[in-house]
Amino acid sequence: MARVTKYIVVLLGGLGLFSCKQKAPAPTPPAPVNLYTVESRKVLYYDKYPSTVQALSQINIIPTTIQGLVTGIYAADGSTVKKGQLLYEIDKRVYQAAYDQAVANLRVAQANQVQQQQDADRYVYLNKYNAVAKQLYDHAVIALETAISQTKAAYEAVKSAKTNLEFSSVYAPFNGTIGISAVRLGNAVVGGQTILNTISTNDPMAVDFLVNEKQVMAFERFKNDSKLMPDSLFTLLLPDNSLYPYPGKITVIDRAVDSQTGTILVRIVFPNPHIILKVGMSCIIRVRNQDTSPQMVVPGKAVIEQMGEYFLYLAKDTIIQGKTTSKDKQINNVPKLHAVQRKIQLGQTIGPNVIVISGISDGDSIVVDGLQAIHDGSLITVGKSKPNQ
Repeated sequence: MARVTKYIVVLLGGLGLFSCKQKAPAPTPPAPVNLYTVESRKVLYYDKYPSTVQALSQINIIPTTIQGLVTGIYAADGSTVKKGQLLYEIDKRVYQAAYDQAVANLRVAQANQVQQQQDADRYVYLNKYNAVAKQLYDHAVIALETAISQTKAAYEAVKSAKTNLEFSSVYAPFNGTIGISAVRLGNAVVGGQTILNTISTNDPMAVDFLVNEKQVMAFERFKNDSKLMPDSLFTLLLPDNSLYPYPGKITVIDRAVDSQTGTILVRIVFPNPHIILKVGMSCIIRVRNQDTSPQMVVPGKAVIEQMGEYFLYLAKDTIIQGKTTSKDKQINNVPKLHAVQRKIQLGQTIGPNVIVISGISDGDSIVVDGLQAIHDGSLITVGKSKPNQ
């Protein structure tokens, strides 16, 4: 029993000695990061809005009251046409015949009117001397009035037939670009229904986009003070992200705000001498910011998004109070850099950078590299400094 007790004491003593000799876990080394010093400066940037190109005038070409077969197409698909240029012809033989008949009927009515006029003149003269029966005189006067009415009716029939005949030839209503024809030679068309083609103006062109109702007053000022605004206030990015070479002018702000979306339609007009802009093209309107006050601009890669909120890590000097042994007293009581998370409010994005509206101040040092290895309160060390851009 005494021997067992002796072994237990020795074993416990050995365990205690082993545990005393175990080293404490090494502290986490500082994470290497790169810093950027915040400095406000004047910046040029643009507010961007998705937009759609529209024609100032655009109509569907539809025959009005006539119908028949297409007998002529005189404008190439997609070509530029002039006002009054012949575009289509619809079989006009029926309408030409109707016109000729109406003209013939008018001549008959005119001849009858001349005859009735002569008879009436004769009976008026005889009636003056009581040399004709009153009934014959009355009949002559009525016959003349009927002949005059028939002539008027025949004349209106000629006008109607002439209009139909003219409508069988379709002309361009204004200068513009015609689309791809919806009909071909020999196709039957129905008046008021069949769309032959679409024509739209091409220079200048309108670009429409929606803005928030909170921005209405700013755009009203752009419109009312257009002569005082810079020429480059409104510019356009094409679908291939290239810059359109001509600036635009604001012309229309819609009459009402959409109550469902809280937006209002704005129209900018751009010259289009080379027909680069096409109806329906999706572009980006750039509105040059008019705020000339200095802005705090930081690299976009320094910003962290969490649950719809945005943060930066600031590098802060702090004193770490540790044990005051002779070895580490001097080490633990010196300033150390720590990462401190700070909530911010973002403004406009400018290329790789972003404007910070609030949350930091000029002179703050923010972490721009090494973000994956740190958290709020992490000990950090500066790898290399980033020049401000």
